[in-house]
Amino acid sequence: MVSRIIEFIAALRAAGVRVSVAESTDALRAIQQAGVGDKAFFRAALQSTLIKDAQDIPTFQRLFPMYFTDDLASPRAPGIQGSLSASEQNLLQQVFQQMVETMDMQQLAPLFPALIGGERVSDEQIAALLTGLRPLNLSHPYYQNWLTQRALRELGFEQLDRALQQLLEHLQAAGMDDAALETIAHAAGANRRALVGQVGQHVARQRVAQALAEQAQRDRLEELLDKPFERLNHQETINLRNEVTRLAARLRSRAELRRRRGKKGLLDAKATIRSNLRFGGVPLRVRHRRRHLKPKLVVICDVSTSMRAVVSFMLLLVYGLQDQVSRTRSFAFVADLEEISADFVAARPAHAVEQILTRIPARFVRTDLGQSLQTFVRDYLNCVDHRSTIIILGDGRNNFYDPGLAALKTIKDRARRLIWFNPEPRNLWKSGDSDMLAYEPLCDAVHVVGNLRQLADAVDSLFG
Repeated sequence: MVSRIIEFIAALRAAGVRVSVAESTDALRAIQQAGVGDKAFFRAALQSTLIKDAQDIPTFQRLFPMYFTDDLASPRAPGIQGSLSASEQNLLQQVFQQMVETMDMQQLAPLFPALIGGERVSDEQIAALLTGLRPLNLSHPYYQNWLTQRALRELGFEQLDRALQQLLEHLQAAGMDDAALETIAHAAGANRRALVGQVGQHVARQRVAQALAEQAQRDRLEELLDKPFERLNHQETINLRNEVTRLAARLRSRAELRRRRGKKGLLDAKATIRSNLRFGGVPLRVRHRRRHLKPKLVVICDVSTSMRAVVSFMLLLVYGLQDQVSRTRSFAFVADLEEISADFVAARPAHAVEQILTRIPARFVRTDLGQSLQTFVRDYLNCVDHRSTIIILGDGRNNFYDPGLAALKTIKDRARRLIWFNPEPRNLWKSGDSDMLAYEPLCDAVHVVGNLRQLADAVDSLFG
């Protein structure tokens, strides 16, 4: 009973009811003193100790039946034999025993005695029956009745109805009178409703447990989204890479919505006035500016040891949004620059990222961003035009080499926008070999991307 109360408290919390540890302890102490024999008193004790706000009472009333049956002391339900004569009881017992021995009830074998004899089936037996069923993937309360009916169908509950009908036919053939048969049928129907209620109660608890598990998973993911990249362990990195697909889908939907709205355009006051001069300046034909061209991206990534965690997430996000981009050219550097666009043509993004990070050495190689920018200007500047958005992902640390500011200015003058993603917090930009304070004035925007949430927001801003 203590474990059931703890599960009930967890369900209340998941439903939004604030229950403190002290209040949980008070509830357990109250039940210890009051006992569980009187259901009304038991329910009142739990409600008075756990519920502080009147608006939470409906939630308590909805969840309480899912965790506590009508008979909290769990006595055996009364049998139907008490309404029958001794001879009728013997006949019922004989026919019942013969059916149990000859019929193949499969998983419902424990329920047939409960249906006929009125014996209570334990929650453990109900749980064992439902273990082999397909997992319940719907946690919303709206699906409660549907899930219960599905569980009953998969259990083959109609077998109980057929078995009861056969039992009544055998008893009638053996000479039992109609009044006794009606008594047995009436009691069996009540027992069946009780069994259905038990199944429904267990399904409800499964649904609440699933909702709790989903909420816990969402909470863990929310924590990971805010966890700095450098603090992620191997398993957390894997979990977040799986989450990147969902994030990319959400960003893609946002970008597509913005693009559709952009097709409608914004009011162009100057064009409207010019086109209506023939009407004395009275606007009859409204003109709009249309902004729906997909951007061209040029991504330049630092793949040195300190940057590898954030680089993989960045490239997975960018290449998960390719239907919202006119074209993407990607480059990576440590000591010097090389193009990596072909890797994403030949393989899926996740595999391409692994190949790139394996092929480009990072250990014992000194980062030279200035040289890489000069290489880009010399060999790849023709891929930049007035529609290009340049994204540089790096910490701006250059090992005290030439930062290549002239090359960066050349790139900026040719591009539509120059945006920098830096995983380091701003207070570190003026320390050590960081040239970030020199790069920042040349950028149209600089985003701190120390965790996946910040990175996703920064990528989302590209399509704003």
